[in-house]
Amino acid sequence: MAWAAVLVLPLTARGQAPAPPDTARQQVALKEVVVAASKVEESFLQSPVTVEKLNARALRLTPAPSFFDAIEHLKGVQVITPSLGFKVLNARGFTNTTNVRFAQLVDGIDNQAPHIGGPIGNVLGPSDLDIKSVEIVPGTAAALYGLNAINGLADFQTKNPFSSEGLSVQQKTGVNHLGDPARGARLFTETSLRYAKVLRPKLAFKANATYLRGYDWAANDQTDINPRGNASVGLLGAENPARDPVNSYGNESSDRSVLNLGGKNYQVARTGYDETAVVDYHLKTLKTDAALHYRLRPGTELAYTYRLAAFDNVYQRSNRFQLQHYRLQQHALQLTTAVVQARAYLTQENTGHSYNLRSAAENIDRGFKPDAVWNRDYAAAWNAATQAGQPVAQAHATARTAADAGRPQPGTAAFEERLATVQAINNWDVGAALRVRANLLHAEAQVNLAETLRRGVWSRLSSKVDLLAGADHRTYLVVPDGNYFINPEKNRDPFSNLAYSKTGGFLQAGVRLANEKIRLTATLRADKNDYFITRFNPRLTAVYSPSAAVNFRLSYQSGYRFPSLFEGFSNVNSGQVKRIGGLRVMSDGVFENSYLRTSIDAFVAANSAYANANTPANATAAQKQAVQAQAIAQNRNLLVKGPYTYLRPEHIRSLEVGYKAALLPGGQWLVDADFYYNTYRNFIAQVEAYVPKTLNPDSTAIYLASKATQNRYRLWTNAQSQVYNYGGSLGLRYELPRGYLAGANTTFTRLDRTESGDGLEDGFNTPCWAYNLSLGNEKAYRNLGFGLNYRWQQGYYSQTFLVSGNVAAYGTLDAQISYTMPAQHLRYKLGGSNVLNHYYQSYLGGPSVGGLYYLSLTYEL
Repeated sequence: MAWAAVLVLPLTARGQAPAPPDTARQQVALKEVVVAASKVEESFLQSPVTVEKLNARALRLTPAPSFFDAIEHLKGVQVITPSLGFKVLNARGFTNTTNVRFAQLVDGIDNQAPHIGGPIGNVLGPSDLDIKSVEIVPGTAAALYGLNAINGLADFQTKNPFSSEGLSVQQKTGVNHLGDPARGARLFTETSLRYAKVLRPKLAFKANATYLRGYDWAANDQTDINPRGNASVGLLGAENPARDPVNSYGNESSDRSVLNLGGKNYQVARTGYDETAVVDYHLKTLKTDAALHYRLRPGTELAYTYRLAAFDNVYQRSNRFQLQHYRLQQHALQLTTAVVQARAYLTQENTGHSYNLRSAAENIDRGFKPDAVWNRDYAAAWNAATQAGQPVAQAHATARTAADAGRPQPGTAAFEERLATVQAINNWDVGAALRVRANLLHAEAQVNLAETLRRGVWSRLSSKVDLLAGADHRTYLVVPDGNYFINPEKNRDPFSNLAYSKTGGFLQAGVRLANEKIRLTATLRADKNDYFITRFNPRLTAVYSPSAAVNFRLSYQSGYRFPSLFEGFSNVNSGQVKRIGGLRVMSDGVFENSYLRTSIDAFVAANSAYANANTPANATAAQKQAVQAQAIAQNRNLLVKGPYTYLRPEHIRSLEVGYKAALLPGGQWLVDADFYYNTYRNFIAQVEAYVPKTLNPDSTAIYLASKATQNRYRLWTNAQSQVYNYGGSLGLRYELPRGYLAGANTTFTRLDRTESGDGLEDGFNTPCWAYNLSLGNEKAYRNLGFGLNYRWQQGYYSQTFLVSGNVAAYGTLDAQISYTMPAQHLRYKLGGSNVLNHYYQSYLGGPSVGGLYYLSLTYEL
């Protein structure tokens, strides 16, 4: 019955012109061009660094629900899924849920959410109807772009209204959560519209709109993060009163207390709520864009584009968030000529009514009963239960029930009222609201100096020389909310606008030798960021082409990543822990006086173990205090002074070699291989460090033995490690007879070693091996086509601030069949991602992802 529902409900269609004849498919690799790798149009085969591309044909064949989902099938690309509406792209290791190391552009325009420092999936990007092609550069691109793209970038090219007129409509209808007993089958629908028109020979416009609704993937991992919190007293598993399930919030470390009960110390956590109780998984996205293009003369075009996105989905950073009524909008102006390219754009962000799920859960608990009162009631109930003869473990369960009496229960009116209250309070010590308004203003220009020379007296020389120069400026402007951001500058109102700027530029020179069989290029970039000295990024590349179809490449480049707004300036009260940015202007004086939370945890645990082993039965209060003092004296050497300091930019050095060739007559066999070796230093990461509320060093240990006598911080800083990783990929594509296209690729990524590792370096979070297999044909039989893709990735160790552990290996099969009706301008597409519906997690702490089945209908006139 479930599969019958799949055939009825999951619908997606797409109408478009009939597939080109097979003869038009030959020599595609020889003629394909790319832009992202060198910022100038060049041969796909002769790109000096690895570049992956999804062209129009690949986009038609993909079984993925959208072009953005299809990116995961490219070699060298890793995608993780925090939400059905929010996927994160990365390459070459060190993945996280807010990937600020990988840039995402639309027609060269950064579409990040400014305060996050990275994009929110494709909410501000193009629709399937307007996408022309996708280019991915896996590996640092900072020398050319300076966009913190030290792990790579994606550039989405959209259709120009001058060359792509007409009306297009697409309706997708689908279903997910099949086989999910907690939720049952849920409907998915997406409606897209595109209209483009040439109004006169020099003027054209286009408009796009997409409305998506669905039900998000759910996160409900009940693995205990704190399984040994009470190991010294033998309370493990379900009996552990300090349990902290991964996707249950309000029972984290800051929500635990050490209670002395019956002469022993126990870690006891508040009860907390599962994520499913504090989030609305209904997903909604409305995005639209409009562009006006004016051709001043042939080869010269001026375009203005406006984009707007309003959406609800789930997002994850250190904690998981409900993005609710979130809005992004962007204004962009671009000038394109054969010599000059210039663009300026403004991105505006408003987080709407978004909120932190962890803070919501813990403050519903605390709003019901403050920690001190709850602990008192718990202790009283425990003492009564043990006096009545209950075993220790049972007494803890009884005590929790008694302390929780009257606690708001999910689904009740009291709970919903309390959740609405904390959502609106912009202080995470008592509420959960995320209220940020931020802006990004960017301007850049580049000049093709070689093209200018070719038109002058140097034309003979310039035919063998490439020369490109560019400059850019970016300013982030934040409206402080008093919780998440303040203006930290001295003598400034903390609520006055906060500005954070960067200016940079590059010069790229290249020469073609030996009848253009050798191409050498050198690039040098300089960037000056507020609070940092000027940094320089070089890039050196060489391409050897013994023939037009066979190419060898070699490159060396470096890149810097400057702290994002969030990393540099955050100012959040969160669960009795203050999270502050790592710039000196934000955290001056904190690093010098802090002690590592990991050492404090070990110190407190050792104190409890000592007290549990040495406190006499029926001990008096004075005896207990004496034992505690002895424990502190014995264990004080466990405390470690924080070795970290104020933020510096991340840095990468990368060496890459590659081979790309179109073999056999017509280039039917495409081979692409690459290998790289990277060195990272100064990873930007978070550390928890606490400051004792005393200036007397002799009292430090006493003050750090209790939460009440310390200031607790989560600080952005740099790891002291130098990290090395390497890897490579191999891609094969073969044009079979009668229009069949077969492909296979595999990616290998490995963490080599860490020198002076302090454990603070960002998690590698990347499978060692992954591969894709694909087969498709647009016209397998008359107008009937199909596409298949199988992806598998090895299990890996996931390390995030929320939870660390092993992610299981998984494989997914995507499939589609399509039928084109040329006379009616219609195309039907029935397909699905993860069609075998094997639920998996792409990272720990994230949702379980099952099958999404769809039917789409596309009409293009």
